[in-house]
Amino acid sequence: QVRVAESGGGLVQPGESLDLTCGIAGSIFASNAAGWYRQPPGKQRELVATINSVGRTNYADSVKGRFTISRDNAENTVYLQMKSLKPEDTAVYYCTLGTFIGTNYHPNSRWGQGTQVTVSS
Repeated sequence: QVRVAESGGGLVQPGESLDLTCGIAGSIFASNAAGWYRQPPGKQRELVATINSVGRTNYADSVKGRFTISRDNAENTVYLQMKSLKPEDTAVYYCTLGTFIGTNYHPNSRWGQGTQVTVSS
């Protein structure tokens, strides 16, 4: 069974940066895609960024140019580097393993606890 553990969240001011880490266990990580989601307060969960097994990335328009997803297959880890953070980036961030069906990403791991990111002055 796939287990994920997100970390690295915190409280930052607008314009600052934060790096999130996700450790994944229980699967053949290298052959799977991975993705980061977020759930802002009172809103639905949304897909933020994905990376396929060969490192191709895709981003939601709201974070394009500010966030970078990457992976380390040797460490079974996915990262999300976040720069120029805005108050609207405030959310609980979750990572998943998944697969692509066509161009659509489908998570196939259980949701972890997530990590809280708060952007506020």
